[in-house]
Amino acid sequence: MSSATASPTLEFDYLIVGGGAAGLSLAFHIAQEPRLATKRVLLIEPEAKNQNDRTWSFWADEPTAFDGIVAHEWRQIAFRSPGYERVIDLGRYRYKTINGLDYYRFVRRALADNPQFRFEQGSVTGLENTVAGVRATTATGDFTAGYGFDSRPPDLVKLKQPAKHRYLLQHFVGWEIETAADVFDPSTMEFMDFRGEQHQEARFIYVLPYTSRKALVEYTLFSETVLPKAEYEAALREYLSTTLGAKTYRITAEEVGAIPMTDHPLPARYGAHIINLGTRGGRAKPSTGYAFKRIQQHSARLVAALASTGHPPQDATGDKWQFHLFDTLLLDIMKRRGETTRDIFRQLFERNPVERIFRFLDETTSWADNFRVMNSVTPWPFMRSILQMLRGRPGRRR
Repeated sequence: MSSATASPTLEFDYLIVGGGAAGLSLAFHIAQEPRLATKRVLLIEPEAKNQNDRTWSFWADEPTAFDGIVAHEWRQIAFRSPGYERVIDLGRYRYKTINGLDYYRFVRRALADNPQFRFEQGSVTGLENTVAGVRATTATGDFTAGYGFDSRPPDLVKLKQPAKHRYLLQHFVGWEIETAADVFDPSTMEFMDFRGEQHQEARFIYVLPYTSRKALVEYTLFSETVLPKAEYEAALREYLSTTLGAKTYRITAEEVGAIPMTDHPLPARYGAHIINLGTRGGRAKPSTGYAFKRIQQHSARLVAALASTGHPPQDATGDKWQFHLFDTLLLDIMKRRGETTRDIFRQLFERNPVERIFRFLDETTSWADNFRVMNSVTPWPFMRSILQMLRGRPGRRR
C-alpha cells in the first residue's frame, strides 16, 4: 500500500469526552476488562471534579462494583399521598446512594496507575468522524482515536421539535440538613411524598435520612419549566416545620438540578465511530430521570462488545420499544395533567409488589408483568395519550 493511501496512525484506541458519571463509568469498565488491557484511552474533561456536585441513587438486588463507596443504603422505602401511605420492605433489594465526589475519586484511583489511560483537562469543541476513526478538537490541539465516546449533554434547545415530542424537566432543590432533635427515621427513605399541593404539576418530597438528625431533603417537580428558587425553599421549609416538626435545623449543603425528561429521540451513536453516552445517549430514563444504573449497564454492554469483536455493538443500548412507549405515555400525561401523576404512582404502589415496580422501571419485566402493571392503573389518562400519539402530536392542557 502506498503512503498516499495508507491510514493515518491513530494516537489512541478510544477517546472519551467527559469525565462525569458516564465517561468515568466507561473508563472503569474498560480497565476491568483484561482483553482491552493494551488499548490506549484518552479521557478529556473540562472540570477538575474535586467537589461533591451531586448524588446518584439507585436500587439493586445484587452487589455492585461501587458498594465500597455507597454513602448509605436502605431496606425500606416509604410512599405517601393523600389517603394512602405505605412503608415497604424491599426484600432482596436495597436502595443506595453515592456521593459524586466519592465516585470521581474512586474511579480516578482505580485508573491512576494504569498506563493505558491518559487524562487531559479541557473542553472538546469539535468531535468528528474520519475515515479511520474520530478527531477531537480542543484549545490545546487535536487528538485522534479509533472510536470516540461522547458524554457531553445534548443541546435540546437546538434539537427541540415541540410539535412532535414532549419536553419536561425533573427539577429540584435539595438541602442536606442537621436538626437539633430526632426527626428522621434512618431505616426508611422517603421515595415519594405527594401530600403537598400539586399546582397542576407532579410535585413531591424525596428524603434520604442518614441518621435521626441528618438527611438530604429534596423538593422535586416534573414539569416544563423551573421555579424561582424561593418557591423550592418555601416548600422545603414547610415540609420540615409542618410535616416533620423540625423547629431548629442547619443547612450544611445544597443540591440544585434540572434533568431533561423527553421522548425526543437521542441517538445511541453518531456516524460510524462516535458512540453517545449518558444523557446524550438517552441513558436518563425519560419518565423518572434515574440514570446511574442505566449508565453502568450501557458501559458494560459497550465493553463486552469491544472485547469480543473489537467494535461497539450495532445495537448500542439494547433498549426495548415497549418501554419507550410507556415513557412517552407518562410524559404526555405529565404534560397534559401533571397533577394526575400522583394518582398513577399511588395506584402503582398500592396494587403491585415493589419488586415488580422496580423491574418495570428497570425495563426487565416480561410482557405478562407489563400487562399487570398497566392494568393496575386507571386507563383513561393513558388512552387519551395514546390518541395523542396516533395524532402525531403531544397532548396539551385544556
